[in-house]
Amino acid sequence: MRITHGVMVSGFLGDMNTNLNSLNKIQKQLNTGKVFSKPSDDPFKVARSMQMYSEINANKQYNTNIKDTINWMDTTDTALSNGTKCLQRIRELMVSTGNAAYGSSELTAIKEEINERVAEFGQILNTSFDGKYIFGGKDGASKPVEVNLDGVTGENSISISGNEDIINKSIKVEISSGVTVDYNVNAVEVLKFKDKDGNGNVVDGAGVPTGEMDVMKFLDDLLNNLSDVNGKSKVVGENLDQIDKVINNMLSISAKVGTVQNRMESAKELNTAQNENLTEILSGNEDIDFMEKSMEMAVARTIYVASLQTSSKVLQPSILDFL
Repeated sequence: MRITHGVMVSGFLGDMNTNLNSLNKIQKQLNTGKVFSKPSDDPFKVARSMQMYSEINANKQYNTNIKDTINWMDTTDTALSNGTKCLQRIRELMVSTGNAAYGSSELTAIKEEINERVAEFGQILNTSFDGKYIFGGKDGASKPVEVNLDGVTGENSISISGNEDIINKSIKVEISSGVTVDYNVNAVEVLKFKDKDGNGNVVDGAGVPTGEMDVMKFLDDLLNNLSDVNGKSKVVGENLDQIDKVINNMLSISAKVGTVQNRMESAKELNTAQNENLTEILSGNEDIDFMEKSMEMAVARTIYVASLQTSSKVLQPSILDFL
């Protein structure tokens, strides 16, 4: 086969173009720090990176969900703690009514403070976080509890505001793929509950199912007994037993909140570890090794320069060069 001058020129130009493209590709990788700059560079790695980015973004959203839930639960825990302290103060005042040395003025002062504490307890149950009432259940936009003042007696009372079925709904949060957690405490859980034995005291005329404790009715009954000269025995007897149940329920709810808080903290640590792992995998898939690429760059440059030198020696001048 006859090798013409044109064939040699074409071959050398093709080889030099290949070497130049290789040099240009490595230069782009060094400039961007990435193995690829467009899908056609490495379709498999591009697809894998897209999957990694999707998982990382989802993981970041889970992280946001977890942090928001932790803040919500911290607010809930503080509110429950304040509510428990309020009830414990009411209990202390109730016990003090049994002091034989107390006269009408002392008992009146006790009732007035208890009356204020009732309003305080209702306000605690209207605690909000990030524009939502934490004890409002599914209806977080509306106050779950109303604090009512009797214009005649001056007594405060509290009542559940809105639809109890909606308020008494759990709020769920997704903390990882397919994993959801119920995390809220609602006003119905606090104000209407069954004790551990299922034998909550039933107040006459309240229409409360056997085994259920109605905190709202209990507080009304307590204030009425404090106003009744014959009600002292009930305050330190029946009512005292009732408030113990209410306080125990608050402590039980607080314990559940603590369990959720611990789970959220564990989920946060796991989420952080997963995010670091995904980021490392992504980096291994698309980031270059600068030292390795620098060596490749030096080799590619040497090859390209050598091809230029070789072509200049092999391709001798033709008669066309003198025309």
